[in-house]
Amino acid sequence: MSELPRVLEPEVMDDDAEARAYDAMDHAAVNEAFVDALLACGADVTRTLDVGTGTARIPLALIARAPSARVVAVDLAESMLAVARENLRRAGREAEIELVRGDAKGLTFADGAFTAVISNSIVHHAPRPDALLRELARVTAPGGTLFVRDLLRPRDEREHADLVSRHAAADTPRQRQLFADSLRASLTLDEVRALAAPLGIAADGITQTSDRHWTLCARLGAR
Repeated sequence: MSELPRVLEPEVMDDDAEARAYDAMDHAAVNEAFVDALLACGADVTRTLDVGTGTARIPLALIARAPSARVVAVDLAESMLAVARENLRRAGREAEIELVRGDAKGLTFADGAFTAVISNSIVHHAPRPDALLRELARVTAPGGTLFVRDLLRPRDEREHADLVSRHAAADTPRQRQLFADSLRASLTLDEVRALAAPLGIAADGITQTSDRHWTLCARLGAR
């Protein structure tokens, strides 16, 4: 167990200034790495659901790499979706990406509705990450891909401070605080593996993929 206790942050970031501060952070390299790994995982992205899409930067990166992809992008925060709409308009991608306001804990889609279900940096917002993972698995088609990436909770205060210094030094004070709070709210690798095991996801399907990220990549069977 990590020596650093998990400290939850607000489940929904629904403030215009916060949404714009988040969108202004330079996530381009991280988003490209997310898409690289998703495609390397062999996901069929023709019917993709992006849960907790934020300002839709990952769907935009995915469409740029995989023109056959069609994405339903869900977020509970209207402020995030407002910025996402602006991003889609500027990119001319409104036909390929549908924005939907919805709660990840109770999605309105049918069981197995999507060939790929993806999510980036939403698990650490969930008070019950086990319930969230079950819901993501529910809407993934049999044989479809569940692909989730999030932050890893640091082992201790020293590692936490080092990660914030290393990755947010050039950010504004508010952006640094957002990153620092997200690290504290995140899960350890062992915690994620324990939560995913009841879904039939093997431990080796969840790996540490950077100094601050874990990734779940699993092909789901019939349920």
